[in-house]
Amino acid sequence: MDVVLREVHESDLPVFFRQMNDPEAVRMAAFTPEDPADRDAFDARWKRILASDDVTRTVLADGDVVGSTAVYGEPGEREVTYWVDRAYWGRGVATAALRALLAEVRERPLYARAAADNAGSLRVLEKCGFRRTARVSGYANARGAEIDEVVLTLEG
Repeated sequence: MDVVLREVHESDLPVFFRQMNDPEAVRMAAFTPEDPADRDAFDARWKRILASDDVTRTVLADGDVVGSTAVYGEPGEREVTYWVDRAYWGRGVATAALRALLAEVRERPLYARAAADNAGSLRVLEKCGFRRTARVSGYANARGAEIDEVVLTLEG
């Protein structure tokens, strides 16, 4: 499967919205917007994202839009994030997308966070060189509860 990143196009947003409303994916991600189905909030969030200096990319697999990935935040505290359509989980897409993003964004350290029970995401991050550095708890909108979260760091 050919996985590449490109700039986000407005036409990608309906695909992202659909992906972010998959109940199983939302539950696994855990730390999501309060109401992923709120289209106005989604549009406002993406308007801010696209206007920012953050690095945000669309993930393509064999030419199809399958997700997004980004580096965001203040210098010295920047985090990576990604979202891949559930139909592509376990096929190496997230790992390939994150590796491509990390090749583009050379600054270090970078941080990542994942629900402690999100084994797939933790595996992707560790394959890309991130190391577990802390365990914290936080409120997960998608689960309506405080859950354990792993903080990971990618050094120099």
